[in-house]
Amino acid sequence: MAFVTTDDGAEIYYKDWGNPDAQPIVFHHGWPLSSDDWDAQMLYFLAEGFRVIASDRRGHGRSSQIGTGHDMDHYASDVSAVVEHLDLHDAIHIGHSTGGGQVARYVAQYGQPQGRVAKAVLVAAVPPLMLKTEANPEGTDISVFDGFRRALAANRADFFRAVASGPFYGYNRPGVTPSEPVIDNWWRQGMTGSAVAHHEGIKAFSETDQTEDLRAITVPVLVLQGDDDQVVPYQDAAVKQAELLSDATLKIYEGYPHGMLTTHADVINPDILAFIRG
Repeated sequence: MAFVTTDDGAEIYYKDWGNPDAQPIVFHHGWPLSSDDWDAQMLYFLAEGFRVIASDRRGHGRSSQIGTGHDMDHYASDVSAVVEHLDLHDAIHIGHSTGGGQVARYVAQYGQPQGRVAKAVLVAAVPPLMLKTEANPEGTDISVFDGFRRALAANRADFFRAVASGPFYGYNRPGVTPSEPVIDNWWRQGMTGSAVAHHEGIKAFSETDQTEDLRAITVPVLVLQGDDDQVVPYQDAAVKQAELLSDATLKIYEGYPHGMLTTHADVINPDILAFIRG
């Protein structure tokens, strides 16, 4: 197993598959999951000749359950530690949900200034800001995120099962047949991580204003989201991302859920490939 140790002592687990001379694609997972959530993408892009890399965020998956640093600044710094350790250049960074926030901050503050990034892809990503504030009146009320924290603290296993079997994949919609293996895999990934990382991560993904991160990014960015995303409303995320980015391509999928990378990988993977090669 491969790990990078950060300056504050976090051990970040990563996967690195493929020809080391091939163009690298770096995948950034959502809350509260792990790099395993990218299996369908990593195998697909590996078969297309890319080098594929994914890490487990601190406190998630196989990375150490450190008690500190569960914020977007540390998330981005941890990514930079992995990228610099592997000395990646001309990389494509792809982030889902909270991982999209991680990509935005990493690219803006590390990857782009260092000349290591070629393009980025944001999939159902949380930027610019999920929380409802005076400056962001269309955001989600803090009471919703407080409810997440209460449910997680009371019974994390039950809460995670409810998320996976309901809104994350759209399994609560009429006519949609839930996949028990997909639900089990989501739950497994979540329960592998640290309760404190997941609890504090709610603040990181909901209250971090990344408007300036998006404005700072000049590399081409593909923005993807489903219009039936029950976790991150697409009007408050993908549409705003495309407005703030200087070189964005926006695509909204009719009826797709938040977890569309799993439920509709057969459509989304080729779309991402076309953007990378375009």
